[in-house]
Amino acid sequence: MTGRTARAPSAREEACAEEPGTPLRGGPGTPDPAEPGTLDPVDPSALIPAALAAVEDLVALDASRGATAAVPAVRELLRRLPQLSADPARLGALDRDLLSALAELSEVIGWILFDAGHYRRARRMNARALALAELCGDRGTARLTLLNHSMLETHTGRPRAALETASRVAGPRPLPALVDSLVLVRRAHATAVLGGDRDAVALISRARSRFLDGASPDDPPWAWWIDRTELLGHEGWVLSRLRAWSRAVPLLYEAATAPGPSYRHLFTAELLSALVRARAWREAEQLIADVAPRAAGIGSVRTTETLGATAVRLLASPGAPANTRDAAGFLLESLPARAGGRHPLIPRNHRA
Repeated sequence: MTGRTARAPSAREEACAEEPGTPLRGGPGTPDPAEPGTLDPVDPSALIPAALAAVEDLVALDASRGATAAVPAVRELLRRLPQLSADPARLGALDRDLLSALAELSEVIGWILFDAGHYRRARRMNARALALAELCGDRGTARLTLLNHSMLETHTGRPRAALETASRVAGPRPLPALVDSLVLVRRAHATAVLGGDRDAVALISRARSRFLDGASPDDPPWAWWIDRTELLGHEGWVLSRLRAWSRAVPLLYEAATAPGPSYRHLFTAELLSALVRARAWREAEQLIADVAPRAAGIGSVRTTETLGATAVRLLASPGAPANTRDAAGFLLESLPARAGGRHPLIPRNHRA
């Protein structure tokens, strides 16, 4: 996934511009302004199943309808489970299995907030997930949280912080193949943003090689979603960042057209971006004709931001045919509405 977790495959506002912030740190004392004044005693035998069921429900909702559809459920969980907002330092006496379940649920919530465009809140929830995972020694959840956070850092324009975060996944022993491949994917994206063309290509090639080594018993349960389609999409995306259009487009096309969960609409958005940047006007127009009628149902703000930015770029491209620019306008009008009615990326002089 373009960053995810699940226990088994069967179950499952703020703008992009962000202040520099601080590196993700776990451990007791992770601040959160939503901390309640008191916590009632908890019964692990009741709370653990509830937290794990919430993980399953959120992941299934995210996969079927997208992150924005899962945000109301996240709000309800934060209201119903005060342990998700309390200072982790106050939770250290809890049962280890309960801490692990809360860490996993916090990680899932952090992912959903990220894909739904709530970047600051995602940062805070990632910090909480990492703190809880470290309290109970849940290295698997800690690793996934770091990998999700590395992706968030790259997306919000902090590739060096993304590299630092990904580097923290390593431990005293070699990483299992699927985890290592995802670390390499995160490093490749950040390196490409920094302009390291050869290094980025080498990293994504190593990611593919490690994936082909196959899953091992040491890979965590959450690694089930790291499959061939996921790697193809990320390889194409990295190559697109490097402007290697002829290599990027076929990979992105294959990833975008393969059956899969809702969050992989992002590969479709990256494919359209690559086509427009490559000035492949006819192919871009055909893709828009396919995407626009279903754009309102895309539940990933990252995806709709990318589609909107690409459509704006296409509208401003003097070399694009009139029909293709008209298609771009149709796509903009089709994207989910934001507060205030008009989509923020639609030019004020645009006429549908």
